[in-house]
Amino acid sequence: MTHPGEITRRQLLRRIGITAFAAGPGAGLLAACATAGTGGGNEPAPAPSATLPASADPKNPFGVDPRKPLEVVIFSGGYGDAYAKDLHEELYKKEFPGVTVKHTATQEIGTQLRPRLIGGDAPDVINNSGPKSMDLAALAAEGHLADLAPLFDAPSIDDPAKKVRDTVTPAVLDNALVTGKDLVLNYTVSHRALWYNARLFADKGWKVPATWEEFTALGETAKGEGILLFAYPGQKGPYYQLWNVLYTAAKIGGNQVILDIDNLVDNAWNAEPMKRAVTVWADIQTKYGDKAYFGLDHTQTQVKQLQNKVLFYPVGSWIENEMAKDKPDDFEYAIAPIPEVTGSDKMPYGAIQVGVGENFVVAAKGKNPQGGLEYLRIMLSKEGARRFTELTKNVTVVNGAAEGVDLPAGLRSAARAQDAAGQNIITEARFEGWYKELFDYGTEQINVVMAGRITPDEFCARMQKKADAVKKDESVTKQTRSR
Repeated sequence: MTHPGEITRRQLLRRIGITAFAAGPGAGLLAACATAGTGGGNEPAPAPSATLPASADPKNPFGVDPRKPLEVVIFSGGYGDAYAKDLHEELYKKEFPGVTVKHTATQEIGTQLRPRLIGGDAPDVINNSGPKSMDLAALAAEGHLADLAPLFDAPSIDDPAKKVRDTVTPAVLDNALVTGKDLVLNYTVSHRALWYNARLFADKGWKVPATWEEFTALGETAKGEGILLFAYPGQKGPYYQLWNVLYTAAKIGGNQVILDIDNLVDNAWNAEPMKRAVTVWADIQTKYGDKAYFGLDHTQTQVKQLQNKVLFYPVGSWIENEMAKDKPDDFEYAIAPIPEVTGSDKMPYGAIQVGVGENFVVAAKGKNPQGGLEYLRIMLSKEGARRFTELTKNVTVVNGAAEGVDLPAGLRSAARAQDAAGQNIITEARFEGWYKELFDYGTEQINVVMAGRITPDEFCARMQKKADAVKKDESVTKQTRSR
């Protein structure tokens, strides 16, 4: 089934330019096709930003002062920070010999940087990621984000005859938009679904469940062997389960479910597919989960899965690199689509969510926004992207940059799953970045409903009430999307 705004698998292959990751059927497709809105609503406050001179030097299109220091702050999560410190920053210093680059790695992005931005001491490049990321819409409204249009219109490092915008998957440009302006660079391709140990399934002779009946039947079998069918982290990662519920709702009712939630459509959270999704997952938690996991963070939960105490875990394809040091030899990450829930889901079995992520922004009020734009241009070079993939085992948005890279089993599995999904791609929810207050509230409430303290109907009603409040709040910049 084709949904409005989606592109064909052939177009995806052509646009992403990745055709030979690894041997084997289906291993050639890792394109990002999540889409974003067209912007709208109130415009953010004017933000000072670097602009391309009329006669731009393709080697220095932003007019970077080679002596001016650059400050980069990286979220040290699943990708670590070595890719920035040892790769991208070194490439920047190679381009501008003698320049000083200050590097900071943290898991407290919002806690550490929000006061600095307010106080006029912004770093130049910010990897705005993780559970404490900053509200992009608020930053845009306050004029803290530099315009990235000059970056996308700049000559590519690899081929000055091409603009940067012509070297990346189109989802980058869709997702760059905040209130209609290009303000965010999403750097990685991610696949969010249910992840499991393919080696364990092979050893047990278990089949990956395609229907909800098969899913629950496997839950009974696993319970008999002391294994949980499913778990998610109640601390520092409950949004994994919020994503899982949202994408299950889209599986049931189609991508319009997500579009309506993002567009703050009246009663979007009370839609039947949303209620059904919350209900089935709350039931799974009750029958096949363990409340002790509400006290665990994402790393602790992921270690439990590596110990084969949990079968399915709702997360993205970054997990393989995140757990590389802890993963035993007999554990092989693989991706499983959400099983068919109703028997008449609008999206067939095999539909998965594929999107772009890992936000990078340039501070408009930083000391060196021109250097910040050049740093991102270096990241979007084939060398910067290919070596990132080699270091992190995750694919970037740069077309063709991962060709020939030896990818791990989990990413090959994701490629095969996306290949099988074809046009049936679950779109990425955007309200996480647009209305962070709503997303954070959902992250809290998902624990409440999964723990059985409220009913699924009450969860949906609470979320709708919060969405209504955001919609009525004139201080919140509203955004819309059509695909």
